Amino acid sequence: MKVLFIGGTGNISTAVSRLAISKGIDLYHLNRGIRKVDIPGVKTIVGDINDAKAHHELSKHTWDAVVNWIAYTPDEVERDIALFKGKTKQYIFISSASVYQKPLSYPIVTESTPLCNPFWEYSRNKIKIEDRLNQAYREFGFPITIVRPSYTYDTVIPIAMGGFTEYTVANRILNGKKIIVHGDGKSLWINTHADDFAKGFVGLIGNNRAIGHPFHITSDEILTWDQIYTTVAEALGCEANIVHIASETICKMDSSFIGPLLGDKAESAIFDNSKIKSFVPGYVATIPFKEGIRRTMDWFDAHPEMKVINKKEDEMFDRMIDIVEKL
Repeated sequence: MKVLFIGGTGNISTAVSRLAISKGIDLYHLNRGIRKVDIPGVKTIVGDINDAKAHHELSKHTWDAVVNWIAYTPDEVERDIALFKGKTKQYIFISSASVYQKPLSYPIVTESTPLCNPFWEYSRNKIKIEDRLNQAYREFGFPITIVRPSYTYDTVIPIAMGGFTEYTVANRILNGKKIIVHGDGKSLWINTHADDFAKGFVGLIGNNRAIGHPFHITSDEILTWDQIYTTVAEALGCEANIVHIASETICKMDSSFIGPLLGDKAESAIFDNSKIKSFVPGYVATIPFKEGIRRTMDWFDAHPEMKVINKKEDEMFDRMIDIVEKL
C-alpha cells in the first residue's frame, strides 16, 4: 500500500509513521526536511505543499491514501482536493476534537455530537474544512476520512496552560513555584499517547469502510485536571503546588486563553470510542497517563534544547496568581 503523509514527523505523526512502516506500508513523507526525525523506511520528498515544485513532483504519483497532518484553513484543503482528485483512493484529514459542541448539551461525545465552537477560530476553521470535504464527497465522491484527535501527546506536555510545546510549567514545578489549574480542577479530561492513537489511525489507512466517515481516537482513561497536573509533577519527582483560577477569570486577564480554555479544556470531555473500535477491531489504548508522561519527560531530558521556557508567560502566571490571592 503506497501512502503519502503531508508532514509526518510531528508530535502525533511520528508515532503513526513508525507503526505504518512496521506494518509494511510503503510510506512517503512530503515535508521541508527541517525537523530532524529519523524514521527508517520512510521515503522523503523534500518540498513545501504550498510550492508549485512540490505539486509537479506529486503529479508523478498515485496513492492508496494521502494524509494531511498540517492543514488548518479551507484554502489549504481546496488545494488538496485539486491536487489529489483522481490521484488517491483515500484522503484523510486531521481535524480536531475541539470542533465538538461548546458547551456540550450531552456529556458523552460521539462522532455525531454537533460541531459548533463559538470560542475558537482554530476549531471553526476545522469545521469549515470538514464541511467542504463532505461536500466534495457528496458531489463527486472525493474519498474522505476525517480523524479528530483530542489532546494527543508524545514530545509535548498535555496541560492546559504553559505546556504542550513549551516547558514553562514543568520548570515552575521543578522550582517549587505555584501553578495554575483552571476551574476547580475537577472537570474531566482525556490525554492520549501518540503510540496508542497510532494503533487506531493505522487501522483506518486503506480501510474502504472508513470512506465518508469521521472518527475520534482517544484513550478511555478519564482524569481530572488536578490529577493530570499532579501526575506531571510526580513524573518530575516533585509535588504540584496548585492554585485554582476560574477559566472565565483567566480569559479576562488574558484573552488568548479564550479559545484553548472556553473553546476546549474548560469543558469536561468524555469520548465514546465505540466507532473506532468497530472499524479497527482490537483497538485499545494501553498506555496510562502516568507511564506516558514519564516517557515524555524522559524525551525532554534527552533533548534539553526543547525545554523552552516562555518568560513572558511565566511572569504572567505570577501576576495572575498574585492578583487572585490578594482578592
